[in-house]
Amino acid sequence: MQATLPHRDPGPGVSTFERSNGDFHLLIMAPPKIGLPWGKTPRLLLSWLTTEAVRTRSPRLELGTNLSRFMRDLGLIPTGGKAGTITRLRDQIRRLFSSTIRCSYDVPGRYEDTAFLVASRISLWWSPAAPDQTDLFGSFVELSPEFFRAVVERPVPVDLRVLRALRSPLALDLYSWLTYRVSYLRRPVEIPWSALALQFGASYIKPRNFRYFFLKQAAAVAKLYPDARLREGPHGLILSPAPTHVKPRR
Repeated sequence: MQATLPHRDPGPGVSTFERSNGDFHLLIMAPPKIGLPWGKTPRLLLSWLTTEAVRTRSPRLELGTNLSRFMRDLGLIPTGGKAGTITRLRDQIRRLFSSTIRCSYDVPGRYEDTAFLVASRISLWWSPAAPDQTDLFGSFVELSPEFFRAVVERPVPVDLRVLRALRSPLALDLYSWLTYRVSYLRRPVEIPWSALALQFGASYIKPRNFRYFFLKQAAAVAKLYPDARLREGPHGLILSPAPTHVKPRR
């Protein structure tokens, strides 16, 4: 995980989001009438999709015939109304699956660029007015070949219970990044605050504000991932080798 989705609502009419981290560049493009995915919900969706793809080894993921059951799998309590969780979930599903994600590396002598959709097809038969009702047809998502191949070839398992318990999008990103980074870390490394701010997409005007909120969310993650070894250093975050939070399947 080298860059992240927007933490907050980018606002009406904003249809592109860019973030750079060293030689890596992320560009998310969404239809202007739909908008960009943001916040906690699309992060939960992506984690559920990748977990199911690795578990089933299939790009077609069944979401079930019951909206309430699926929402509880994501840690969401179904509530109706304009500001309810049902409306928010459907909105973020449209935003996430309508967006094109472009990732590129640009270094001397090498340039790589990949663009993909998360899903090539989605079919939802749920009724927002009756979330507990079982529908005749099952809802499903069919992951795009590029996304499916990426998640099954290099899987790093996460604990969905931890993601459901965390409240801040920054905390979700930090947990996912930690369990990924320690999967290949062999010695302690200090990551500068400036690099972390670029990677985690925080738009704090003052660096000390980012550092304060980052450390606050790091403490919340450490309570749920006690084996993680991270501490503040002179210039950034010191990360040391540790077990991954979920052991990879053999």
